[in-house]
Amino acid sequence: MNGVADVIVVGGGPCGSTAAASLAKHGAKVTVFEEHARIGTPSHCPGHLSIKGLKQLGLFPLPAKIVENTFCGATFYSPKGNAFSIRFSEPITCIVDRVLFDEHIAEIAKAAGATYELESRVDSLLIRDGFVRGAAIKRKDRTDKLSAEIVVDGEGISSRLLKQIGLQTLDQHALANGVEAEVENVKNLQSDMVEVFLGREYAPGFYAWLIPKNDEQAKIGLAAKMGNPRELLQKLMLKHPVASEKLRKARILRAAFHPIALGGLIPRAYSNGFLAVGDAASHVKPTTGGGIILGMTCAQIAAQVASKALQSNDLSTGFLSLYQKRCEQVLGFDMNVMLRIRRMLDAMSDSEIDGLISAGRALGLDKTLLNMRDIDFQGRSLLHVLQSPRMLAFIGYLLFLHLTANP
Repeated sequence: MNGVADVIVVGGGPCGSTAAASLAKHGAKVTVFEEHARIGTPSHCPGHLSIKGLKQLGLFPLPAKIVENTFCGATFYSPKGNAFSIRFSEPITCIVDRVLFDEHIAEIAKAAGATYELESRVDSLLIRDGFVRGAAIKRKDRTDKLSAEIVVDGEGISSRLLKQIGLQTLDQHALANGVEAEVENVKNLQSDMVEVFLGREYAPGFYAWLIPKNDEQAKIGLAAKMGNPRELLQKLMLKHPVASEKLRKARILRAAFHPIALGGLIPRAYSNGFLAVGDAASHVKPTTGGGIILGMTCAQIAAQVASKALQSNDLSTGFLSLYQKRCEQVLGFDMNVMLRIRRMLDAMSDSEIDGLISAGRALGLDKTLLNMRDIDFQGRSLLHVLQSPRMLAFIGYLLFLHLTANP
């Protein structure tokens, strides 16, 4: 072996760095391996985060240079351009520069004592007697072996390491292919509102978004379970009845492509000497595709469990199963609700979505939904509004749509 650590963390993204920071604070010797030359690159995500979620993680307020804009709500557009808006009295979300945000979380981990090695890729796990005992690290000119008591896998959606130890990976049928871009020369922006475009014609199986940065710059993107994301984005920019008015003359400054896991938690994100966090464990909201807040929440849980395992000298599957149990206690109900909402939306035709948007506006549902302030734990938020007469009427309309569409 070429070295020893208590914990190896695979990947220097927000989830890996959150786990590293917490573990280091508990006294563990932590080494984070990041395959790229700079933390946060390449960026595949617009960085749209809930302010409440950041506060719960102890990260808000963020340094001013990281925050690009804040938002008081969102406007949802049907395929025909019908609009439904929810506006709060104060900002509830923000967008961040993902490179600077990721670096900020890494600096917190370094300050706690974690070590980072860039341009160092975890090539494979070292397995002995059924336990993960470290990793083979591939650098520019050599491959080293580093032993460790436990490996925390924050590698992202590729699931390479999960496959190596025989754990079930992400549900391939629930993946959506996404594109995220930054654009300039955008017209008629609602500077404090995110815009969401629904419908199979432009984003089958998911949705498209427009997130203002300033007067004429924005982050745009979409994800889809069918079709080519690049072609669908061009179609949205040129042909959507509302988006085209804003984006027809826009110029794309950069674009990135990345799949999004929408299938809910993987059945088991742990093994002997091993825990998976973030996208690798599908800690992602099936409704919106957002995973930073949920992933960092679970990364904190992973660090707590791993710290206890190190103290107890018990890195077995039996002990580490506590991680899965706690994640399911924290996320399980909300994930189940969000999965049901995602399936319902996926089953709706464009004409049904048009009717949905129109009904929500006619019933004044925006006033009821102002009580849903927690956009990360959406199942619990939904419980607060279900007994509203407006919501009951809306649910009745949904049932009517379903019955008439499926006689």
